[in-house]
Amino acid sequence: MEHLHQSFTIKYEYNVFFTSGLFAVNNPLLNDFLSTSKSASVKKILFVVDEGVVNTNPNLINQIKAYFQQNNSAQLINDILIVPGGEVVKNDTKYFEQMVQAVNTHGIDRHSYIAAIGGGAVLDMVGYAAAVAHRGVKHIRIPTTVLSQNDSGIGVKNGINYFDKKNFLGTFAPPVAVFNDELFLTTLSDRDWRSGISEAIKVALIKDSDFFEWITYNAVELGQRDLTVMNLLIWRCAKLHLEHIAGADPFESGSSRPLDFGHWSAHKLEYLTNFEIRHGEAVAMGIALDTVYSHLSGRLSAGDCQRIIQLLQQLGFEITHPLLQVDGPDSPILLGLQEFREHLGGELTIMLLNKIGKGEEVHEIDTDILKQAGKLLLDMQFAVQK
Repeated sequence: MEHLHQSFTIKYEYNVFFTSGLFAVNNPLLNDFLSTSKSASVKKILFVVDEGVVNTNPNLINQIKAYFQQNNSAQLINDILIVPGGEVVKNDTKYFEQMVQAVNTHGIDRHSYIAAIGGGAVLDMVGYAAAVAHRGVKHIRIPTTVLSQNDSGIGVKNGINYFDKKNFLGTFAPPVAVFNDELFLTTLSDRDWRSGISEAIKVALIKDSDFFEWITYNAVELGQRDLTVMNLLIWRCAKLHLEHIAGADPFESGSSRPLDFGHWSAHKLEYLTNFEIRHGEAVAMGIALDTVYSHLSGRLSAGDCQRIIQLLQQLGFEITHPLLQVDGPDSPILLGLQEFREHLGGELTIMLLNKIGKGEEVHEIDTDILKQAGKLLLDMQFAVQK
């Protein structure tokens, strides 16, 4: 018998909205969005909120409830879930199970919504639960950090950590909408404000040299928490990120992950430090390591290398860590290369730099050059600290 063949295409479409005061009762944005969904059944909306966001925005829960008393395009589930922020919510499966239980308890169906408010880790976990419950409940993301507004919260990835490996369980499932509210940024600590800038530097280095120049020019204002400048950074970074997702491999069926420049070592470093180092801080160190490696391997000029490291340091980032040093074949960070290879599901593919704004994918890393790069970064960091 001849074989049967199947081929079909699914169109994904969603908006990233930018606003101020999303839950102000006179802000129609969220209610208007919910009104566009036509369904014969009652549309419910279940909120899951990052505990850290609740602590810095103590009126948030009451604001959400007041909003839906005035705006009734969806029925609010009054039992608003509060979960820990940071990697703990992805490391412990009880939070994922709590989410699935809430879907069952409150009768959240595929015409209803699960809205997550928080940093990237909370969005990842909630997005994963939404994607697997009923094979897909509509998911709304409301990112509250620089990093989640410009990078992780606007993409198509969801996941939790398993086997001590980052995002070992996960899905590619786009949200139905993303709402970036600038007011959440004003409550961030200086550390979290700065942390997300590393993802903007990353995407600029591999895709847009003009954006890198813009970040360099505005580095002082970014460090001084200029909200207007930060909003522009988030918008430009988000635009580049979305353009990439719309390309040839949005669900990463191949082994190429250019948006993970600087990430192979960052993911491992997060685990090795028990997540005491923020993702954005680890990415900054990973960017520094791969930048210097790019230079030492003959790809990147000394001038470009120096400019990148100087920008990271000007913004207040540490550029290396003792656990990033390669002292021998058993150095912990080298395990990150193998785990990255496994996570890609194919050959090792690492993005390096030829120049600012232009990357090159390579399929092997020279550990001797990696050792040199680590030591050079230690010297640079020590020189700044003196």
